[in-house]
Amino acid sequence: MNIRAAFGNSLKVSALTIWYFICFVIATAVVPLETGPPQTQAEQSKAALALIVVCLLNTIVLAYVILNARWRGWKLIAGMFLILYGVTTFMPQSESAFFLTRLPAGMVPRLFVFGAIIAILFSSVAVLILTIRKPIAANDESNLPLGTGASQWIWKLAVAIVLYVSLYFTFGYFIAWQNPVVRAYYGGSDPGSLLTQMRSVLVDTPWLLPFQILRALMWIALGLVTISMMRGRWWKVALAVAALFGVVMNTQLLLPNPFMPEAVRMTHLVETATSNLIFGFALVWLFHRRSPSTNQQ
Repeated sequence: MNIRAAFGNSLKVSALTIWYFICFVIATAVVPLETGPPQTQAEQSKAALALIVVCLLNTIVLAYVILNARWRGWKLIAGMFLILYGVTTFMPQSESAFFLTRLPAGMVPRLFVFGAIIAILFSSVAVLILTIRKPIAANDESNLPLGTGASQWIWKLAVAIVLYVSLYFTFGYFIAWQNPVVRAYYGGSDPGSLLTQMRSVLVDTPWLLPFQILRALMWIALGLVTISMMRGRWWKVALAVAALFGVVMNTQLLLPNPFMPEAVRMTHLVETATSNLIFGFALVWLFHRRSPSTNQQ
């Protein structure tokens, strides 16, 4: 990429960061969310700064995906909406519905609508701005092994599910559950080891393991859409998926909210950002298209 193109993309990312912020404002006006007690001016300034950081980080990652996409037009808009909505709203809020019992009645549905508004507004404008006059490379082809047999897909899916579930419970225990503030927030205790914790999970909350297997399948689906959407070397795609899962999914934990104390949010940020980064990168390594044409990209 030459200097002129890099400068132009930097301006576009800056403009889209502002647009992302505006999308939050629009979504808040359409779907007001519970904010708790009135904030002081210092708290409002801190929240506004956090939102700016969230918008900037998310825009950088999403712009990278769009600039390296092999899809164009409405197909790319639909793909980006699916990824953005899935990563920032559907995946985290589907879990919130189970674990956050302190949420007011009707809050979770409002959060789903809130996220959908941001995702469609940002995706459509971002694709328009970043792909206008951008030609499609002649060698653009999917990174997915579309000709692979069913047996290979099955074992790869199985490995990915096991990896996600293992990372989820391991990082959850050794990072989140070691913080006494987190344990107090959820009303739990440390049984002393991961093995004992897993025994407790299977006995006390037998639904949690199949629920996380289902979530693993949904993460895999989002990853496969991204892999299919993007062009270039597999490790560049892997960095994009890792950033989507690890950064874009977790930046919202930077935003203050009345339902989760800062200490709990920051602990979950470290926990899920690291585990999702690892899973996202490994997922692409596992599924990417291995062929001479891919190696030459």
